[in-house]
Amino acid sequence: MISKAGAARPTHLPKRILITGGAGFIGCHLAESLLSQGHQVTVIDNLSTGSFENIRPLIKQWSQETQPPLFRFAIDTITNEGVLDRLVSECDLIFHLAAAVGVKLIVENPVHTIETNVMGTEAVLKAAHRYRVKVLIASTSEVYGKGNHIPFREDDDVVLGPTSRTRWAYAASKMVDEFLALAYSREKDLPVIIARLFNTVGPRQTGQYGMVVPRFVQQAIQGSPVSIYGDGNQSRCFLHVQDAVKALILLTKCPEAVGQVFNVGSTEKVTILELAQMVLALSRKHKKNRNGTKAEPISFIPYEEAYAEGFEDMRQRVPDISKIHRAVGWKPVHSLKRILIDVINHFTS
Repeated sequence: MISKAGAARPTHLPKRILITGGAGFIGCHLAESLLSQGHQVTVIDNLSTGSFENIRPLIKQWSQETQPPLFRFAIDTITNEGVLDRLVSECDLIFHLAAAVGVKLIVENPVHTIETNVMGTEAVLKAAHRYRVKVLIASTSEVYGKGNHIPFREDDDVVLGPTSRTRWAYAASKMVDEFLALAYSREKDLPVIIARLFNTVGPRQTGQYGMVVPRFVQQAIQGSPVSIYGDGNQSRCFLHVQDAVKALILLTKCPEAVGQVFNVGSTEKVTILELAQMVLALSRKHKKNRNGTKAEPISFIPYEEAYAEGFEDMRQRVPDISKIHRAVGWKPVHSLKRILIDVINHFTS
């Protein structure tokens, strides 16, 4: 168990690190941070939702300009057993970030979601166990489902919607990932850590799969209506990707974190309507509207039009982060305003 007396003393990170889904939004930031600390990093990604452009600068800086190369990549799926086995055999630590992400993708492709999340995590855990490699599993706040106990604690009960609503396939699949990872930890003594990420946002995130912050920012700077799904009264807490990366790395340094689940998120709550208003105000203030005109008014789109008939949403999503703070002394440092400015600057630079 983690001592309540203070943060556990960290140990040094291994030098050879594998990131699954490393060409994705969080993965590329994580790779960048680890490389800057002098570690050897390998990325595997099939580019289904990740982008080669996210790792192109890393290839130039850390593969072509360093000897030996500190950065390697494999464009492949983690269910390719031969490729995954080789990569895991050559690493000391795995950050497992590969997953189906984004509400739009999940609703439209439930088979892909379930197979990617469950089978992919199983493949990673099997390979990690074969070579006794520590694994950090990136999970999600979605596993809290319809829970009404705010803020969410890691040991809260979970309530999901019916299996007839594909919207809950993602939450259920990530819960299976967590159950499987913890089973490997308890039964096979595999060093596993689970991080439940809450709405991680920042530069390089795309709005293609329904992510709300980049979608709002792109609409605002283009002078299009900022479209809110639902009534806008649902609330969220948005975490800067740099804060998330720091938390993930710190957890792998903490021996007492093994076999544990941790919330990783911000506690600065905002409604989606308030978020839209902030994006519009900051876009105008920083003169990033490419049309030189004021953004169009906010529009409201019913869930059934945005996603599917009978779509259900979580009204609130606020984490209790006291556990990770006790374990490694982590808490986020970026405000929501800072996050939005960084995203706006990314899209307008």
